[in-house]
Amino acid sequence: MDVLRPTLIRIGGRIYRKNLIQEQAYQEEEEEDFCAGPGDCADEPCDAFVVEETERGFQCRAEVPSPLYKYIIGKKGETKKRLETETRTSISIPKPGVEGEIVITGQHRSGVISARTRIDVLLDSFRKKQPFTHFLSFALNQPAIQEKFLQFKEEVLEKCSKDHGVSSSLFQNPAKLHLTLGTLVLLNEQEIQKACDLLQQCKEDFVDQITGGEPLTVEVAGVEYMNDDPATMDVLYAKVHMKDGSDKLQMIADQLVERFVASGLMLKEWDRVKLHATVMNTLFRKDPGAEERNNTVPGKSSFKERESFNGRNILKLFENFYFGEVQLDAVRLSQRFSSDASGYYATSGQLPFS
Repeated sequence: MDVLRPTLIRIGGRIYRKNLIQEQAYQEEEEEDFCAGPGDCADEPCDAFVVEETERGFQCRAEVPSPLYKYIIGKKGETKKRLETETRTSISIPKPGVEGEIVITGQHRSGVISARTRIDVLLDSFRKKQPFTHFLSFALNQPAIQEKFLQFKEEVLEKCSKDHGVSSSLFQNPAKLHLTLGTLVLLNEQEIQKACDLLQQCKEDFVDQITGGEPLTVEVAGVEYMNDDPATMDVLYAKVHMKDGSDKLQMIADQLVERFVASGLMLKEWDRVKLHATVMNTLFRKDPGAEERNNTVPGKSSFKERESFNGRNILKLFENFYFGEVQLDAVRLSQRFSSDASGYYATSGQLPFS
């Protein structure tokens, strides 16, 4: 890393400088410790957090989901002790599994701010390692699309089953056909509600203006892949586009992701959202419930032991396959590893167009 161009970390709408330090590898994530020295974080302006003056000094409260408490405590409480010692503060953490606020107290305002800043940077690092829990999606599982998808599956197996790696286990569950906009790590009900509130704000700020309060008519047509060699394919996608040729769907997707990234609820992965629907994935071969795992957790590979397939003939024969037309009437906050009555993912919230 260039010391003159350090990595920038966005947390809660603010940007921090991450100084160059040597990272240690740990065998068990639950027992990871936090080695923070005085120079690990950029100085934080005093108005960044709400710091209250008390009879004994100062205090600052931070809302932290209970699954992340262990990262502040550390192995045998070492992380918490080190933070308290180096910042001359006391950090009060709720009991495991109990949602609440972490309270930082100290005699000096600067120490309280330093402790809060370090905790935020620490939790941001570990949050990025959590498997995502929810994702923003458009449902593409209308009956007509499902019927055409099953036809696609039947014809591929009929004409390409002898190609290396091609089998029925690679195909998406038709009830869960969807377009993913972005993934989120929501660790408690408060964070889920925050995401739902942001969806409503987006509806008022720009979505209604783009859609005019009407569903978007899109076509699912053609297939493509994203790796370099079609003979060693892991994922095959169906392309999604507006029927009228406009960029309304792209505009909504990009602006939603931009807003969620700015809020800290979503990590920025691409400059633009790729409008696509997974139809074949080698992850399904061993785990049919792996619908969304093509978006991997940074630093962890779920691609180990994946058997790729030769998709050359599929591309040649089905390059322009027409899956059908569909009306998109809502953006859904979908819950990973779940199903509703229709077989689609359970919905934690949604942004209706009408």
